[in-house]
Amino acid sequence: MTAQQFTQLFLAALAANVLLHFWLKLRQLRHIAAHRHAVPDAFAARISLAEHHKAADYGSAKARLALIELAIGSILLLLFTLGGLLQHIDELCRHYLPAGGYLHGLALIAAVVVISFLAHLPLDLYQRFSLEARYGFNKLTPALWLADLVKQTLLALIIGTPLLLAVLWLMTRMGSAWWLYVWAFWMGFNLLALLLYPTLIAPLFNKFEALADPALRARIEALLARCGFKSSGLFVMDGSKRSTHGNAYFTGFGRAKRIVFYDTLLDRLDPAEIDAVLAHELGHYRQHHIWQRVLLLGLFSLAFFALLGLLIDQSWFYAGLGITPPAAGGPAATALALLLFFLVVPVFTFLLTPLLSQLSRRHEYQADAYAARHTAAADLISALVKLYRDNAATLTPDPLHSLFHDSHPPAGLRVAHLQNLRITTS
Repeated sequence: MTAQQFTQLFLAALAANVLLHFWLKLRQLRHIAAHRHAVPDAFAARISLAEHHKAADYGSAKARLALIELAIGSILLLLFTLGGLLQHIDELCRHYLPAGGYLHGLALIAAVVVISFLAHLPLDLYQRFSLEARYGFNKLTPALWLADLVKQTLLALIIGTPLLLAVLWLMTRMGSAWWLYVWAFWMGFNLLALLLYPTLIAPLFNKFEALADPALRARIEALLARCGFKSSGLFVMDGSKRSTHGNAYFTGFGRAKRIVFYDTLLDRLDPAEIDAVLAHELGHYRQHHIWQRVLLLGLFSLAFFALLGLLIDQSWFYAGLGITPPAAGGPAATALALLLFFLVVPVFTFLLTPLLSQLSRRHEYQADAYAARHTAAADLISALVKLYRDNAATLTPDPLHSLFHDSHPPAGLRVAHLQNLRITTS
């Protein structure tokens, strides 16, 4: 392939990506507007028309914001590549730092991360402090936002710097099969993060307290016993200090598994509904969904690193994206290849999104079925409807937009599935 051909392929793929996502957002906006006048029959008894209007307006506002984010991301990608920004950053690093070394490579990656962060910052601030606040969801203060940013930056430096140095070292020292070593290291890091996140990282941002309600604890422990699940503890997280959105999850693996409830969730649901939500989460564990996703991550990352291994020495790959091909290998050259690859790979893989969404939806249906076997399906339906209402989730998403963007089934399909399970198990 020539550099010119790759440039044309890249631009065609980017245009197709932008046009598809723009079209999907327009479909979403039209579909929500067309169904704004009435609450769907399945929810009419428990969600008011005013609440349905709020969800429609919130969903439409998020869709319009996503269009702006799409434009910013696309323009930034073109600036970094064919616009010459990444080439200019590389030349500055070569001028002011030891050329070709690890510091050069780290500075190159850091510059792209910082520029991307700053480019998206106004939109992120607007979403949090304007859009989310307008609909009553934001509880994050500017001071807490700044504290979170400082912690995230320090973690990125403390964890990300050694991680990147190790990757760059493997890429330069392990010969032509470097991608296999990098993949093994990357997967090991991800498994270690799953183990350490609950106890070392998460407490830096939220307060976790043992579930204090003795009656609720007894109910949950009885459910865990019925499901044959052992955890290292039941915890309540102070999610309300950032948002009114509610959730529950379990995290970690082995003896480090812990069950976490948002305090907002416990405030909204009754004990039977909490049981049903937890049973759904346990269903993910019992159906081995976590490990299936880890395996999928492993397969995709192996394919991506192998592909990068083929591209890293191809001059047309660099020249086709507006970059002067590196004269020789080294940490800076490998950092440049790594950056380019992960900047442009989403442009060529966006058609995989519906396949991944479909797999995720299948997992959700399976977890719902597990919950219906160990608790009442009616309780899970009731809990979901409350969460849809309180989180202003649109009840009428466009089916095609949902296929691309929603990891969970649309509200109507999910409730209908649970109602069928209820009839079957009754």
